[in-house]
Amino acid sequence: MKISQLHHIAIICSNYEASKKFYTEVLGFTVVNEVYRKARQSYKLDLSLNGQYLIELFSFPDPPARPTTPEATGLRHIAFGVDDISAWVTFLQSRNITVEPIRIDEYTQKKFTFFRDPDQLPIELYEL
Repeated sequence: MKISQLHHIAIICSNYEASKKFYTEVLGFTVVNEVYRKARQSYKLDLSLNGQYLIELFSFPDPPARPTTPEATGLRHIAFGVDDISAWVTFLQSRNITVEPIRIDEYTQKKFTFFRDPDQLPIELYEL
């Protein structure tokens, strides 16, 4: 038995329009499919990056807040590989997004940094 690939990451947001805008307009994801599920009062937005389906963005009425960051049990953060981390930091800051200082991974010597989505989910950028 073997897993073929990562299929998707599911994210529940508190403000659907703000998160949709963030993941599409800031991070550059493409909308694959968007549905409103009336019975659940929930949107489901399928997003791809460079043609690969990666994120399911959900909205639900009054979802509970994340307990702590980042060491709560469960998903710690999501990470995206980028070619030029400094350019990304400049871009995010131009969109009024707070970005942590760039650090160096002590094992790989690669640059990385963190910022947060509209619901404070930690997102890492890792320079390839």
